[in-house]
Amino acid sequence: MHIDAVLILIGVTCAASVYAWSNPSLTESWVMSPYLVRKRNEWHRFLTSGFLHADISHLAFNMLAFYSLSRPARYYFADAFGPTTGLLLFLLLYLGGIVLSDVPTYFKHRHDPDYRSLGASGGVSSVIFASILFEPTAKMIVFPLPIPIPGFIWAFVYLAYTYYQSRRIAADGINHDAHLYGALYGIVLTLIVLPETALSFAQEISNFLR
Repeated sequence: MHIDAVLILIGVTCAASVYAWSNPSLTESWVMSPYLVRKRNEWHRFLTSGFLHADISHLAFNMLAFYSLSRPARYYFADAFGPTTGLLLFLLLYLGGIVLSDVPTYFKHRHDPDYRSLGASGGVSSVIFASILFEPTAKMIVFPLPIPIPGFIWAFVYLAYTYYQSRRIAADGINHDAHLYGALYGIVLTLIVLPETALSFAQEISNFLR
């Protein structure tokens, strides 16, 4: 059930992204534009922008990361709350990550008519960091470190990198704020619904470092 939900989300995202590449009007009406959100009250852009991607590499990276690293979050939510509530929490994790990760972007760029952003990175980051909380020592390979390392070490490096990049004037076209705040949202939501995860996270790392 949970795997199907992930595949459905991936399928919808791929279909929307591919369609938008040849239909600029859809991109224009769905892309995250803080200026238009403020001016026209087009709040749907917080969510719809997460179903668009700039190109095939952007789409493939996000969807492969989402699929391959979502298993712990899906499994532990379902195990703790049952399949239905677990699925709803997983959707809240992913879709909520897409929406809430753009809130800082909105406040930063709401007076800039030229700013645009798109992609599911906020939701993907939420899922990845929830999965790391559940299995912190599991090895993972995620850009920008293309070697297998324990998840909690990768998480520390990733948070430091995205925080640094988010404080700079963007020169690479990437919305690093969405990555950073999506990750933080995933951590906070997981600890709210399963606070005991903090203890198991600390114990697993302690055992790993012995």
